[in-house]
Amino acid sequence: MLETPLISEYRAIAARLIPFAGWSLPLHFGSQIDEHHAVRRDAGLFDISHMLAIDVQGPDARDFLRHILANDIARLTRPGHALYSCLLNPQGGILDDLIAYWIEADHYRLVVNAATAASDVAWLHQNCPANALIQERRDLAMLAVQGPHARNKCWSALPGLREVGAPLAPFHAARAGDIYVSRTGYTGEDGFELMLPAGQAVDAWKRLRAAGVRPCGLGARDTLRLEAGLNLYGQDMDETVSPPECGLAWTVSAGSERDFIGKSALLARAPVSILLGIVLDDRAGVMRAHQKVETRQGTGVVTSGTFSPTLQTSIALARLPLATRPGDAVQILVRDKRVAARVVKPPFVRNGRILI
Repeated sequence: MLETPLISEYRAIAARLIPFAGWSLPLHFGSQIDEHHAVRRDAGLFDISHMLAIDVQGPDARDFLRHILANDIARLTRPGHALYSCLLNPQGGILDDLIAYWIEADHYRLVVNAATAASDVAWLHQNCPANALIQERRDLAMLAVQGPHARNKCWSALPGLREVGAPLAPFHAARAGDIYVSRTGYTGEDGFELMLPAGQAVDAWKRLRAAGVRPCGLGARDTLRLEAGLNLYGQDMDETVSPPECGLAWTVSAGSERDFIGKSALLARAPVSILLGIVLDDRAGVMRAHQKVETRQGTGVVTSGTFSPTLQTSIALARLPLATRPGDAVQILVRDKRVAARVVKPPFVRNGRILI
């Protein structure tokens, strides 16, 4: 198992470690439910150093990224802007989802998922022009501080962060000394994601904990992102699924003359399903991935399901027939028993507010 620079901190506070995408990572630090509520109500701290930052630099970097990403990097109007996009194969299927940052001039940074990092790097190299350089940044650690009090606690813990962090709008980033701070996240709450030299990760972790930010593991990260209606690669999307089939049509910039890998296939490929949310009416069961969903329009499947600590019932994302609409009554096969549920439009929870 690969280990992040914070492995000693995990062990010092008896984290429950599990294998994840080849890494040894904390599932929780004692209570997954308490960690979930800490992010919704206060501030939580995630080590996301298993994800990979990839720098793309050179005179052809911008044109290269415009060709390989479904979203258009030209939408970034100045350094410090960030963009969510999918990396597609020629058939329009999703190889990965990522965030692209414009660092400066001919310098961009992609942050990709751990499970697809190796294949993403290979795909980038396979399509890279001569005047663009691809560099894996395993010298960087990444921390996510999320929750309604996350920004204030970051400012008190990390000197110099307030000056550059306070003015940042969502999906904007700036440099504060050795820290590259972005107002992004994967929980449905406000906060920062921090990229910093790996050797400084332990000190930053300890400072944030001393400021009252609670360490959180993969368990809370999953329940939080699902409440926020955010996709997980490998469950809600993969190479067989196009962006419109998993609620990500908005990440595709196909309206201009710009060509990108997968564009022609997307324009010719009519979606065959739609990704929507489901809330269980019967609180006795919990929805899980791969369970069948029976609708009046046909059969669908749960892609991600869990018990929602905020809603106190089970929620899910599901791939459903195209004609399915929010408000429809459906049935889920839970342990061979049909359980009543209803279709909703995600997100379920954002910024501490229940939205369904």
